[in-house]
Amino acid sequence: MSTLDDALVELAATPVLLVALDFDGTVSPHDDDPMKARMLSTARAAIDALAALPATTVALVSGRSLGDLRIIAEHDDDSLLLLAGSHGAEFWRPGEGIIEPADESADGALRDRLFGEAQSAVAGYPGVWIEPKTFGFAVHTRLVKDVDAAAAANAAVDAIMASEAPDWRRRIGQNIVEFAFRHEGKDTAVARLREQTGATAVLFAGDDVTDEDALRSLLPGDLGVHIGTNETAATVSLPDIPAFAEALGELARLRASRPE
Repeated sequence: MSTLDDALVELAATPVLLVALDFDGTVSPHDDDPMKARMLSTARAAIDALAALPATTVALVSGRSLGDLRIIAEHDDDSLLLLAGSHGAEFWRPGEGIIEPADESADGALRDRLFGEAQSAVAGYPGVWIEPKTFGFAVHTRLVKDVDAAAAANAAVDAIMASEAPDWRRRIGQNIVEFAFRHEGKDTAVARLREQTGATAVLFAGDDVTDEDALRSLLPGDLGVHIGTNETAATVSLPDIPAFAEALGELARLRASRPE
């Protein structure tokens, strides 16, 4: 059997399983309009099958703000899925709902001011737009055809942040640079979810640079999966979302048939 086949068999047999998944590029294709992103149907089917199994928890761990993540994941109050938004600074749990973060009104006021300054700084670069987030904002350059223009827009915002908020966390992803006054990462999100669920093994999957913190934090017996061809700390790389959805479906089948 392959490394992936062996790992899926081991995960299926673990007493308490946590399946923690990035959203964009992992279970949903990237979309030029981020709010139109939706799960691939095969990924949705596999996730629903896993979430319905005993001693099995599925969590979406995303850089998206929690409210936006609920929309794109088509997540309602009856969902079995846990959510970790804003790289693990916001949570939603079944039976509890939103776990409110601490009040940080002063940081919020600074966020709003810097958001406006960033918008003004990129106004002359067609296709660049600034996304508001709960704990900061993000600079999107996916729609920019001129590489130099994208670099110049990012440099303009970088200059603002270096002057006004040098202690904010800066993250680089695919055609996105994000700034946040909260410093949580997907590694801390997975650690918190592991503790809350009592997981004896974790599968974490992602496609972007921001997922590498979580992949590097995994323990022996866990499985890290990277979707794509970039360099990664993951144990296994798969070429695309359909291939990963197939692996999730196989994990659901193996776990459903395990002896009690």
